[in-house]
Amino acid sequence: MNKEATTNKMGSGSVPAVMLSMGIPIILSMVLQACYNIVDSMFVARITDSSGLANAGEYAVNALTLAFPIQMLIVAFGIGTGVGVNALLAKSLGQQDGEKAAKAAGNGISLALIIYAAFLLFGLFGVNAYIGSQTKDSVILDMGSSYLSICSIASFGIVMFSIYEKLLQGAGKTIYSTIAQISGALVNIVLDPIMIFGYFGLPEMGIRGAAYATVLGQVASMAIAMYFHYKKNTEVKSGRKYLKLEKDIIKEIYAIGLPAIIMQALMSFMTYGVNLIFGAVSQEAVTAYGIFYKIQQFIFFAGFGLRDAITPMVSFNYGMGGRNV
Repeated sequence: MNKEATTNKMGSGSVPAVMLSMGIPIILSMVLQACYNIVDSMFVARITDSSGLANAGEYAVNALTLAFPIQMLIVAFGIGTGVGVNALLAKSLGQQDGEKAAKAAGNGISLALIIYAAFLLFGLFGVNAYIGSQTKDSVILDMGSSYLSICSIASFGIVMFSIYEKLLQGAGKTIYSTIAQISGALVNIVLDPIMIFGYFGLPEMGIRGAAYATVLGQVASMAIAMYFHYKKNTEVKSGRKYLKLEKDIIKEIYAIGLPAIIMQALMSFMTYGVNLIFGAVSQEAVTAYGIFYKIQQFIFFAGFGLRDAITPMVSFNYGMGGRNV
């Protein structure tokens, strides 16, 4: 057994024990993620309009539902790329190839910046057309465009967190990625009512407040995950030279990451399609579907948590030579 296997639990521990120690924290954090999506909608549903607009909260939840497919698409590209980085990093660590592990991490960070740039451009120039393709209601169009613009322009938090989270998981340090994700979710939950309704001297921002709370929570998760990566992932070297994109590294990342992107992107396209169908029926149908889908995420997120525990463990042992595979 090589030296790396004796120091990393993915190579030396029993499969059931390692699966539990890595999987349970991830599943718990993802369940909390699903919870805060629901809490988000609960606060937004209580929005009132000073101009006397009836059912302002229902309009707001409807706007969130129309924005949700793009948020899912951002996550699809971030998480999918992260899954590829995760697998390549873990395999390289199992092979004791520190240079390749460092290149996997650095290329993953650079790819995340490119993904963010694409959604930044969408946030600046494409949001109105996207929301307008699903509704002709001027109130929902304004709410949805305001919310999604903020979430897209400031999407660097969720995109970069997706990479740093997977870097921690790829080295077997799932507890740190869980702490980062839970911390961001709590920041979002706490800031939601404060920024939506204007507590503690802040202005009442309505649906814009929900968007700001969301992106600030994502930035908090990103910052904490970055801190843990550079402080705790000592076996992964960092430096500007590793940020340089390399064709072979990118191919290896997306050999695994691209199917994950496609799988999650299809969910985004499906949700967009359902929004169009229900939108032709009634506004209430779209609102109801949005709430249902967020509740349904409890099941999806538990499965994703199990996937995120299996991927680095299998990759590490494959790179090591297969004792635990």
